[in-house]
Amino acid sequence: MIILKSSQEIDRMRVSCRAVAEILKLLKKSILPGISSLELNAIAEREAAKLGAKTAFKGYGGYPYSLCCSVNNQVVHGMPSQRELISGDIISIDFGLVIDGFYGDAALTIPVGTVSETATKLLKVTEESLYVAIKQAVADNRLSDISHAVQAYVEAQGFSVVRDFVGHGIGRNLHESPQIPNYGPPGRGVKLKPGMVLAIEPMINELKPDVKVLEDGWTAVTVDGGLSAHFEHTVAITQNGPEILTTL
Repeated sequence: MIILKSSQEIDRMRVSCRAVAEILKLLKKSILPGISSLELNAIAEREAAKLGAKTAFKGYGGYPYSLCCSVNNQVVHGMPSQRELISGDIISIDFGLVIDGFYGDAALTIPVGTVSETATKLLKVTEESLYVAIKQAVADNRLSDISHAVQAYVEAQGFSVVRDFVGHGIGRNLHESPQIPNYGPPGRGVKLKPGMVLAIEPMINELKPDVKVLEDGWTAVTVDGGLSAHFEHTVAITQNGPEILTTL
């Protein structure tokens, strides 16, 4: 069941989503060669504590950290580690908070120092595909119009769309209906309505779309070792079009 949010509930979601955006902005500034993803996790937890907010991921399904940090060929759900980032890496950071009973969730991929032309293009195309998708998040469109927009844009640029992980509804729960794939034909699925709030999140691979989960049970990596990028916003569908609640 898809839960429509009232205008008052969306107001409450704006609070958690703005906080997510502010912490991601701080983390982005902190990502330089020599920092570890464990240090980034500590920063995220410190800033959440300042706000009196609960981090969304820690303890969720047994996940032990507040931040997902996926480096290079890691797709999503990478665990923070002591490994120091080096120039040429790319790192995806995915973060969520719950404030006053409502969740916010967003992600972005950041270059560390100087990265390759391929990495630069992958990040650019993945981020652009998110905004292409958001343009389709309007009332009376179909859910798969969002999905198709990502796939069409990404594949035209020579990259591939991950099939194993999808976006999702969000509100009082971190994951709600509907699921939002980043691929598929347009014009299918539920009709979009004002009051829907969606976490739209393209996960895009440099080479093939295939992924596997490592023995830790969380970290997903590309099977072929190619790079992967991930961008996400929490978006409310309104009478006036899509509103990005986690805008940085």
